[in-house]
Amino acid sequence: MSSVPFHYVDLRAFCYATEDEKRVEQSLRTFLPEDFPMERAENEGYHGDRIVVLSARVENADDVRHVLSRLAELDDLGGLLDELDERVTEDCELYLYLDKQAAFSGRVAPGEGITLRGKVEAYPAKKDRAVETARETIMGL
Repeated sequence: MSSVPFHYVDLRAFCYATEDEKRVEQSLRTFLPEDFPMERAENEGYHGDRIVVLSARVENADDVRHVLSRLAELDDLGGLLDELDERVTEDCELYLYLDKQAAFSGRVAPGEGITLRGKVEAYPAKKDRAVETARETIMGL
């Protein structure tokens, strides 16, 4: 994969009051290059509980390539390819949901806890073109 057909990739995970923030951060770092900066925002839940949002935007081509290379470890890339039409929006954004607990162990699995949003390069900027670009990228992983 010489060129990277994504403008950027955003990764985000919520750390609820019952979770250890360091562990959630480690889960998110499973997908990020080493020492990549991460943003932290503290919020309050409906019942007054603390919710920390950890996020990172990856824009550099080499760093985006790193994130995509981690996605290559998904067990069911074929299933992902089958769902691309539902996972790419009209704004050419690819959404994936990854298992936070598996990521803590260094594994890459579909699930809940980590949201990956990638802005797909598509010219013209149409959903069908973005789906095809995402398909070519995933098949090349």
